[in-house]
Amino acid sequence: MDEWKHLQLRKLSCEKDLQRAYRLVLDFFNYQGFEYCALAAYSGAPDRYTSKINMNNYPYGWDRLYEQNGYASNDPVIAHCNHSSLPILWSEKVFSEAPQLWQELNRQGLAHGWTQAVHDEHGTHYSLFSLARTHCPIEAEEHYGNLGYAIFASQRLHALAGKKLSDHMTPPLTCHLSPREIEVLRWSAEGKTASEVGRILCLSERTVNFHVCSCMRKLNVTNKISAVAKAAHIHVI
Repeated sequence: MDEWKHLQLRKLSCEKDLQRAYRLVLDFFNYQGFEYCALAAYSGAPDRYTSKINMNNYPYGWDRLYEQNGYASNDPVIAHCNHSSLPILWSEKVFSEAPQLWQELNRQGLAHGWTQAVHDEHGTHYSLFSLARTHCPIEAEEHYGNLGYAIFASQRLHALAGKKLSDHMTPPLTCHLSPREIEVLRWSAEGKTASEVGRILCLSERTVNFHVCSCMRKLNVTNKISAVAKAAHIHVI
């Protein structure tokens, strides 16, 4: 079993795809006796995030129920994790000021679990990693026995999720093409030659080629086809 654990952790450390990494983590902790595994990653804090990644195998309908009832606003686990990277075990005492949420967790079979927060050092990304199960409370010995694995898994998933969130936040490329250059590229995208574009726009072929070369320079490409493709990609045409 220890050899299998080490193999899974090595795979996780090398995995670049978030979905596959999550599956590795889920399988790992299933073998450790946890039915449920969740990652919620945010750009910004959970109460004012700009984008979010949510991955879990919680019972069907739980995510929708949680969102519809606005549980995030009074979830004591989130309140704790906003300010601390220390793990928090779920318990009736922890949820004493959110009895309805605690009741729903129990009803869904999610009463026994814990959450580990990961805070990005630059403050741009924030993740919550949770493990839960339907049967028997999590004793301190078991918790600490799995804590190292959970910290490693949460940090790896956080890194992959942070990269994905950053990619989504990257502003689209912009390029300041003149109206005439855009016209030339639009007709070129229709398959028109330089001479045909010139006749349509009442320009000389030489002038059309001048505009094409200007577009290529501004778009940092080496030919007209690439200029058209890139202009379309950044929604200039």
